[in-house]
Amino acid sequence: MAVVTGANTGLGFETARALAERGASVVLAVRNVEKGEKAAARINGEVTVQALDLTSLDSVRAAAQDLRSRYDRIDLLINNAGVMYTPKQTTADGFEMQFGTNHLGHFALTGLLLDLMLPVPGSRVVTVSSTGHRIRAAIHFDDLQWERSYSRAGAYGQSKLANLMFTYELQRRLASQGTTVAVAAHPGLSSTELVRNSPAAIRLPLTWLAPLVTQTPAMGALPTLRAAADPAVLGGQYYGPGGRLEIKGHPQLATSSAQSYETAVQQRLWAVSEDLTGVMFPAAQTQQNQIQ
Repeated sequence: MAVVTGANTGLGFETARALAERGASVVLAVRNVEKGEKAAARINGEVTVQALDLTSLDSVRAAAQDLRSRYDRIDLLINNAGVMYTPKQTTADGFEMQFGTNHLGHFALTGLLLDLMLPVPGSRVVTVSSTGHRIRAAIHFDDLQWERSYSRAGAYGQSKLANLMFTYELQRRLASQGTTVAVAAHPGLSSTELVRNSPAAIRLPLTWLAPLVTQTPAMGALPTLRAAADPAVLGGQYYGPGGRLEIKGHPQLATSSAQSYETAVQQRLWAVSEDLTGVMFPAAQTQQNQIQ
């Protein structure tokens, strides 16, 4: 069984459709249930819809509780949903919108569902990052919520860098379990609704040049699908398009920025994320018990 967030449109829809049409039972975890139902109707296979608003920890907890009442195992959790270059705004819990949605919402969801995955051999948590993790990106522990000043690109870069750091630290914590692995992917430059909040100086050129510089959502979903289904994938790997500058092409192994591999920052981000969300991971609890 696979759970795909943000699966009513774009990359998430194509990911869910490919999985369902190849025999997986897929849950479309979406903010707008009506749109989710319309998306489900376009997919051949076993598909259900789950309400999930990643901008609200109450919604994340409710969705996790609902999924736990309906399923006793999860094979794939694909953290795909995201927002990009939004104007300055906050989530229901007061987090900066991009950091709260792209990272903290998925951090909480994963932690609340992970114990349904740990007993399942070959289960995977796949988190979608972006080449934007290299652009003006850092984890600003002194101002995580961008309260002093705000940069759309900087906040997006921080959230996508956090996605990668979460994946690498999660894999480190899962390694001793021997069942579930954490993998990351990015779609290159895909023609989706994600750029709708971009400044006009970015959005308009992308619209004009889209046929030349972007790829379809179906192609953009391939790195995620490879991370989710390729039997040769290893925990802690990162996949993206294999073309020039990783913009387009079929998926292959990618390398993220040097700072994304900084273990101390990954661990600090993990601790801060636990504190902000109130979610403790089963694997983390097991390791703490072993240390004590």
